[in-house]
Amino acid sequence: MEFEFSAGILVYRYRASKREFLFLENPEGWLDLPKGHIEKGESAIEAAVRETAEESGLSIEPDRFFREGMAYWFIRDRVKVKKTLIVFIGMASADSKVKISDEHTGYRWLELETAMHRLKFKNQIELVKNGAIYLDKAERLKKLNTMYSDLCAKQGDWQLSRNFVPGEGRADANVMLVGQAPGAEEDAKGRPFVGRSGSLLDKLIKKAGLSRDGLYITSVVQFFPPKNRVPSDPEIALCVPFLMRQIEIVDPKLVVLLGAVAAKAVAGVESVSKAHGTLVERRGRKFFITLHPAAAVRISTNMPLIESDFIKLKSVIKRIE
Repeated sequence: MEFEFSAGILVYRYRASKREFLFLENPEGWLDLPKGHIEKGESAIEAAVRETAEESGLSIEPDRFFREGMAYWFIRDRVKVKKTLIVFIGMASADSKVKISDEHTGYRWLELETAMHRLKFKNQIELVKNGAIYLDKAERLKKLNTMYSDLCAKQGDWQLSRNFVPGEGRADANVMLVGQAPGAEEDAKGRPFVGRSGSLLDKLIKKAGLSRDGLYITSVVQFFPPKNRVPSDPEIALCVPFLMRQIEIVDPKLVVLLGAVAAKAVAGVESVSKAHGTLVERRGRKFFITLHPAAAVRISTNMPLIESDFIKLKSVIKRIE
């Protein structure tokens, strides 16, 4: 058996408010994505961008978080070949001009429903369907975050930072992490968990056998409490409905609650010191309770506890997948 590795991009655009996906026509008549071999020294995303440009004439910047893998087999010169394909997703402008390569005979921009009937292979259908679901969720999160970010302008007595720090990650993630609130560095950079606690969280995520880019990471309160204080009960009450809506949109199989504020606000857990490392179910959703990384950064004796929790998290995830 021979092995080949390819990468490509599921390209989409909006025309007249309708989403369309790009497909290239092969000489045999079936439709495919812009894709091709990963060359030596290239990353998958570099190969995907290059091949898409060569096959369609489009310069596409892929979404940072969407990454789908698939494998299939075919026979070439009586030899069985296993091809592994990594697909990203990226948007083209409505007026982008497609210029196909010589190996294709044409191209089609198709809406989802039409694509479902025109595509030949099951794995293609699943890929495009997953891509559409991801984009739907990402758009809903974007609209929600626009409303959430306006919260500070609508409250007369606003004591938090006015810089909104949105959640980030896969909009369709199976695992979602929820912290307390942004810190000073998160407030400055506009991203969650990028300070000292974020560095520790990255290491803990790896202990759980996960990749940060495959998760969705957010906080109960998404505005920085000055002097890094704990958000007040009224502030939490104001922000929790937005968090709950985020959880509903992403719809993860598991939500990891980091620290006392998240555990109490989301799952009603009063004592993280007693409940850490446990799985609880509320309203039909599963929550894993653990310490906040900041607690381990500040108090060294908490480090073995949180590390143990994330090792346990790895087995919890395997059970619920």
